[in-house]
Amino acid sequence: MIIVPVVTSCLGVLIALIALWYVRSRNAGTKKMQDVSGMIRKGALMFLQKELLYLSIVVILIAALLWYGSGWITALAFVSGSFLSAFAALLGMNAATLANVRTAQAARSSLVGALRLAFFSGSVMSFAVCGLGLFGIALLYAFFSNVDILVGFGFGASIVALFARVGGGVFTKAADFGADIVGKVESGIPEDDPRNPAVIADNIGDNVGDVAGMGADLFESYAGSIIAASILGILVFGTAGVLFTLLLASTGIIASGVSVLLFRFFPTKTMSDALYWSMMVAGVLVLVTTYFLSANILGTVSVFWAVLVGLLCGGGIGLSSEYYTSDRFAPVQRLASSAKTSVSTIILEGLALGMKSTVLPLFLVIIAIVISFWQAGLFGIAIAAVGMLSTMGVSLAIDTSGPVADNAGGIARMAGLPTKVRKRTDALDALGNTTAAIGKGFAIGSAALTSLALFTAYAEATNISSINVLTVPVLVGLLCGAVLPFVFSAVIMNAVGRSAKVLIKEVRQQLKRRRIKPRVAPDYQRCVSLASQSALREMAVPGVLAVLAPLLVGFLIGPQAVGGLLVGSLIVGVPLSIVMTNAGGAWDNAKKRIERDSKKSVSALKSSIVGDTVGDPLKDASGPSINILIKVMAMLSLLCAGMLVKYSVF
Repeated sequence: MIIVPVVTSCLGVLIALIALWYVRSRNAGTKKMQDVSGMIRKGALMFLQKELLYLSIVVILIAALLWYGSGWITALAFVSGSFLSAFAALLGMNAATLANVRTAQAARSSLVGALRLAFFSGSVMSFAVCGLGLFGIALLYAFFSNVDILVGFGFGASIVALFARVGGGVFTKAADFGADIVGKVESGIPEDDPRNPAVIADNIGDNVGDVAGMGADLFESYAGSIIAASILGILVFGTAGVLFTLLLASTGIIASGVSVLLFRFFPTKTMSDALYWSMMVAGVLVLVTTYFLSANILGTVSVFWAVLVGLLCGGGIGLSSEYYTSDRFAPVQRLASSAKTSVSTIILEGLALGMKSTVLPLFLVIIAIVISFWQAGLFGIAIAAVGMLSTMGVSLAIDTSGPVADNAGGIARMAGLPTKVRKRTDALDALGNTTAAIGKGFAIGSAALTSLALFTAYAEATNISSINVLTVPVLVGLLCGAVLPFVFSAVIMNAVGRSAKVLIKEVRQQLKRRRIKPRVAPDYQRCVSLASQSALREMAVPGVLAVLAPLLVGFLIGPQAVGGLLVGSLIVGVPLSIVMTNAGGAWDNAKKRIERDSKKSVSALKSSIVGDTVGDPLKDASGPSINILIKVMAMLSLLCAGMLVKYSVF
């Protein structure tokens, strides 16, 4: 039956290609719209190509080391994971940069049509991630019948996610700083105004950070959860455990495909209705099928409850993120009101909001862990992670439609489209901000369960039955793991700051020249080039930190210390990531709420812009990157488990 996941994964890739063809076939609008879109597309693809060039060098070096240390099969799996993850990111961003102008054009006719086009463009990324991820894992297992080599595939996906999240996050936030600080605050230029030299770089950042970066992030989670569940499943149920895991992922692709096909028939009384219906339909289809798979393949329905709780946990975390970051609810409304007092009050209120927002997501993760472990042991925890990610064909499509809508709004403004069109794209953009916040919450929840599943697989591989926190190695590992998310976040914030300084200086100089010579056109390409160079240069230190930390702790102190490291980083990293992403999302939507207010005060608007500028690197760079950190360390520790046991000093 291993042929079923292989065929299903190919079906997922086919759906992605059909969606790409559909997007490409839509009307691309006027020449001016196409010119603006062309600059965004060219810059985004140029950055991704440069990033992939640097990445390929790193992949070749690591593959050579793996060939020497673990054999050619593990090296092959690593290269496969890297290539398929990068290819999925490239496909998804290609679709997004084609869809932005077509979504703006669709908004000239109707809001619902624009929403559907943005959603279908997002499904290119989502089905590419699901299809290619499952294809690589299923094919490797079909050929070699060894779950241990799959860890190499997962580590390949982790390396790509690290590059895409960190590099994309630094690029997009440096561009945001240049566009907002100089353009909005200092010069009073509205958002997405063509007079702003950083406006194209800002729109490119939405694609490299929130499309390619998010896709690579969830590809890593998707692959990691399947790999961890396969390793633990074979210990409990033999090959049936692996087959069940792969068939569960296959079911998710089919259910998501059905939901996407039915999308145009879902209610659209409010724009979010169709999105919620698509998630519910996919989830119900997965649950019904999983019940029969669990009963027939594993001979028990206990694993079904782990899948159920994983799906509910993912949905609950998404709704929690929406509550704390959408201006339809009280937390963001209060935050917007605090901007009337001063900058300091909106900053303090935003931080407090982010801290409070950790309670419900972590409570849901705790419930998921307890119920899944109670029903199916350690395998249940891993399966809960697979269950949460099984409907990613829909959830990631919803998330990546947000940047497309944001770009569509920018193109509408820069191309001078009628006010009614811009109102429609603004409504899409507002929905996109909400879906982005939900997507980031979902990414954090999936990272938490995936990392926990990988940790349990690591514990099995190193024969760690329990961790005694009173032993020195474990205590040292816990403290190292606890401090790493803070250090990692600080390194990325500093990287954003250094890159932003370069771009802010360039934007100021260009605006100064334009005051002297008003007819001089903004040099958009110069800003794009500077942001690209800075982002690519700043990727090195975070990458080295994430890779070296578990290796140094493992070889110098031992595998028990690595267990402590993984637990410490998970316990501290997950709530820290939630604080950053939700606070940043709340500041962003508070600013947008004030911008829409016809009676807004200038001081409140400027305070909200400062809050949004502080929150941007938190929600789009540092916060999401913590997910990558904890998953990279868990995957690398699992990959090197045998060597850590054999060669550690203590």
